Amino acid sequence: MEDLLKGLNEAQRASVIYNEGPSLIIAGAGSGKTRVLTYKIAALIKMGLYPSSILALTFTNKAAKEMKSRVMSLMGENAVRGLWIGTFHSMFLRILRAEAETLGYTPDFTIYDTDNTKSLIKTILKEKELDVKVYAPNKVYARISQLKNNLIVPGMYQSLPHLYEEDKLEKMPRMQELYTAYANRCKSANAMDFDDILLKTNILFRDYPQILEKYRNKFKFVLVDEYQDTNFSQHLVVKKLTEISRKLCVVGDDAQSIYSFRGATIRNILDFKKDFPDYKLFKLEQNYRSTQNIVAAANSLIRKNSEQIPKDVFSKNEMGGKLKLISAYSDKEEACLVANAIKELKRIDTESSYNDFAVLYRTNAQSRVLEEEMRRILVPYRIYGSLSFYQRKEIQDILSFLKMAVNQADEVALDRSLGLNFKIGETTIKKLQQAAQNAQQSLWEVTNDPVKYGVPLNKGTIEKLKVYTDLIKRFVEFNATHNAYEVVEKVIAESGILRQYQMEDQTPEIKSRIENIQELLSAVYSFVDAKLEVGDESIFLTDFLSEASLATDQDEGEDDKDKITLMTIHASKGLEYKHVFIVGLEENLFPSQYVKTPQALEEERRLLYVAITRAEKTCTILFSKSRFRNGQVEVSRPSRFLNDIGSSFMDVRVNNVAINQNALHKSSFSPRPILSRPTMTSNSSVQSTSSAEIVMKQTDIQVHEGSDIIHEKFGQGKVIQYDSIGGKITVVFENSGTKNLLLKFAKIVVLN
Repeated sequence: MEDLLKGLNEAQRASVIYNEGPSLIIAGAGSGKTRVLTYKIAALIKMGLYPSSILALTFTNKAAKEMKSRVMSLMGENAVRGLWIGTFHSMFLRILRAEAETLGYTPDFTIYDTDNTKSLIKTILKEKELDVKVYAPNKVYARISQLKNNLIVPGMYQSLPHLYEEDKLEKMPRMQELYTAYANRCKSANAMDFDDILLKTNILFRDYPQILEKYRNKFKFVLVDEYQDTNFSQHLVVKKLTEISRKLCVVGDDAQSIYSFRGATIRNILDFKKDFPDYKLFKLEQNYRSTQNIVAAANSLIRKNSEQIPKDVFSKNEMGGKLKLISAYSDKEEACLVANAIKELKRIDTESSYNDFAVLYRTNAQSRVLEEEMRRILVPYRIYGSLSFYQRKEIQDILSFLKMAVNQADEVALDRSLGLNFKIGETTIKKLQQAAQNAQQSLWEVTNDPVKYGVPLNKGTIEKLKVYTDLIKRFVEFNATHNAYEVVEKVIAESGILRQYQMEDQTPEIKSRIENIQELLSAVYSFVDAKLEVGDESIFLTDFLSEASLATDQDEGEDDKDKITLMTIHASKGLEYKHVFIVGLEENLFPSQYVKTPQALEEERRLLYVAITRAEKTCTILFSKSRFRNGQVEVSRPSRFLNDIGSSFMDVRVNNVAINQNALHKSSFSPRPILSRPTMTSNSSVQSTSSAEIVMKQTDIQVHEGSDIIHEKFGQGKVIQYDSIGGKITVVFENSGTKNLLLKFAKIVVLN
């Protein structure tokens, strides 16, 4: 045993060898959590426990695979044969298959994935003639999932009147009827959905004491990884298995509890001592990942939370530099600053590859401007755990309508857009395609007049097609006399795509889709705005679609191994990088605008803690003083969390000048008034609306070569050339490079 334990520090060793009763191991960021779990399993086997009597539960297959591999390297393959190690769902699915007949299933029952589940819900809604705009399938699915994870079966619904009141407020008073029908259909199909695995295991252990006793006797020791991420159902099944033997070890970090939107509750780890009062607490406080400054900064932040298990994480690594806090004038300049800083760091740290860099953000929509900048300067990048901006479903859906507005012969765009919100199924589309082939006409021509081409359709379907073609014709007509921004704004408003998402239950996924659609509008605004500012009148939808297509084409290129990683902070948990950049530290973005309670605010602070502790060597935080959101430029305020980080651990820079952290919130640059959207007249010349005349046409602005200026998007720069006749200026910006701007459209403030 001593040989096995010699590689552990004192705290790790103590937590590994304690097996007298329940234990809670609080593992700070980078403290060797996986190492402790691995060694604990190995130690249990070394002490004489059969591998088949050990149950180790994880949250991902990757974590389970890595843990099992490490145990095998310590003990040998034969020594760990039979070990029960895997995700909650995979392990309890094994139990359910073994005990299926007790619950009225056959052992080969089907598991419905999300698509299967939603398809069945749609079928039931159609049979009951319920309006899918009110009873949106995603919304119904989310509600059923929530009920199951709280161990509420259909039969319990009537005894819990608050459930009906909640559903009535959501305008879904027939929710119990739907839940009952859905559960019955699954049972008759000999099927379970993903949430059923935990629900049915709890029911099995609750209603059949002899089966519970069987598995209590089987599992002599239970270990749980990432306990702060467990939900009520997972917590309860673990408690049932171990409440007699008390042979339980859970590992986690309350400071990294960030998944409440998935049903996880921090209460499970904070209240562990209530369920197991005889527990022993261990704290792994040495961080092996990060520099001392990064660890100290993260500690100073998380101490502001009231709900936590106190600990003092420390590092014996090098002191390292302070966290850098940099302000940008806009999200555009923020992206430029990140890209430039990465190139400079890579130049200084010659041993680093692009794989050593990560850029973290609060919302998926923030990736768009970062992607554009990475492509502009030819820096390789990957989007981790998500699609690139223009590949996301909601963006592709809107693009299909935009493509139809400029090219009705685009069959791919027609096929996709026709299938959205018009209740036109594949059978109808195939009939239209066949008729088009027979008549040697475009699919649009046939769709526009199906009667003329003898397509066998009923009157209702023909009416739906007319609604679609009339909409496309309106878009085509509007596109002829308006710029790209106005066309996209109209398509988003009238296609119904955004409205459909707004009507659904506002899950994190749906909120992300809405934010992405708003970010598309921001992208088009920036496109038109930038073109006008340099005197380029190619601001039409065709021009924008060309740029978007090129971006998508680059996204689909070869997946080079050496790339910068762009990802949400939620996706970064468990990962580590030499150099980390955290962008968008602004109020209503981080913390999120959806935060309404003190508990939610503390989770947002934990999220920033997770982001900072991903960094090994350097951590750079950025915020923007203005950001284009919801169709307009908004003045941003620095996040309150920035004042939570100890001033001795941060190098604060505003306009590239070091300032006192207390002055941070007084340094925001107020951008000029938002430009009214430029419109196109019938002769295609650029005009500004009267309300924007004074802002857009700055013919009276006093500027000369050598003038220092501030630009709303590009930040601070110096005029190096002024063409008074052409009304153009050439500016070298500190972070955004050299730009040629048309003075009458340039959104600048002259400093001298």
